[in-house]
Amino acid sequence: MRLLTPGSTVDDPMDTYLAVDRSAPRHECWVTGHMVAGLDGTAAIGGKVGALSTDVDQDLFRRMRQIADVVLVGAETVRKEGYGLVRLSDEAMAAREALGKPPTPPVAIVSGSLDLNWQLKLFREAPEYAKTMIITSESADPDALAEAKQHAEIIFAGTTRVEPDVALQAFAQRGYQIVLCEGGPTLLGEFVAADRLDELLLSIAPVMGGDNLPVGVTPEGAGIARYELQHVMHEDHTLFLRYEALRDEDPHDV
Repeated sequence: MRLLTPGSTVDDPMDTYLAVDRSAPRHECWVTGHMVAGLDGTAAIGGKVGALSTDVDQDLFRRMRQIADVVLVGAETVRKEGYGLVRLSDEAMAAREALGKPPTPPVAIVSGSLDLNWQLKLFREAPEYAKTMIITSESADPDALAEAKQHAEIIFAGTTRVEPDVALQAFAQRGYQIVLCEGGPTLLGEFVAADRLDELLLSIAPVMGGDNLPVGVTPEGAGIARYELQHVMHEDHTLFLRYEALRDEDPHDV
């Protein structure tokens, strides 16, 4: 056991995250989850994660989208947080374009009911190169589906429910190599249960007493997923942790 003590100052935390090699996913795509929790594990306050996140964390949350080929989010999170378009700095957009990527990544929303606010900028103002997508199942209501098709690209990823591996196969076919999953907890839990979470970026905010909602809600009967701590940073009493999933051949896996 080692005691973590304050070390050298990091000029830009994004440099640490940009340096990670995400070219060898364990499955279809590299999936990074980005979540925030309080000291007691809560993932929201009053139903919103934004109320839990500190200014430092919110800035990093927005900037981390630079790594993504697609930003994945659950419909409930979109409804509660009023999701908008992905915004990146001019420098970040130029860096993406230098890698042959579009200036900003598209957003993909997982929804079974297709009950969404189609007036959001996410649907009305998404650029052609990053059109918003809806990930749903083949059992979606036909009338709701017809409405959704007028506002977003539809991807079917399962017969009765969205299946993570099928969704990732669809992303891979579109050339998306890095998927940034921004939750919520139920969506993240589904990907964990399907063994599709390669990396977790977890911010620990210095607060307690939020909603009784953990970072990840895995389905009943799901197995245990194990991860290794790769990086630790802190600022303004907030911890920034980066974990990677254990590989099958890792001798520490149990």
